[in-house]
Amino acid sequence: MSNPSLNLWMTKCFAIFWQVWDLGGQESLRASWATYYRGTHAVIVVIDSTDRARINIIKDELFRLIQHADLDNTVVLVFANKQDLKDAMSAAEITDALSLHSIKNHDWHIQASCAITGEGLYDGMGWIAQKVAGKATAS
Repeated sequence: MSNPSLNLWMTKCFAIFWQVWDLGGQESLRASWATYYRGTHAVIVVIDSTDRARINIIKDELFRLIQHADLDNTVVLVFANKQDLKDAMSAAEITDALSLHSIKNHDWHIQASCAITGEGLYDGMGWIAQKVAGKATAS
């Protein structure tokens, strides 16, 4: 059965081979997310920084997600996307709205980004690469 809101791709970046599952955020798809958690090293949440109306939904889903046992050792990257738009919330505003500072059991980082220009994407992925490589050498 195909899922039009699920994409898988593999790539190499920062001398690491990445297997990336892009899971749709629609409410109807969230129940299936846990199917893909086992073996995950990092969670990336991409936020539309202009969507103030859904920020509490994103917060609730993020905290539900990181409490799953299969994600105990993951790092969390939040891309604050669409920073090129005038009405975008800043990364600091999103940090506060999502209560990211209350996350104690996961390394996390928020990265201002713009998918259209690529701004912030390399920095965010570099952060994950550093954290995941650090965990691999520590174990």
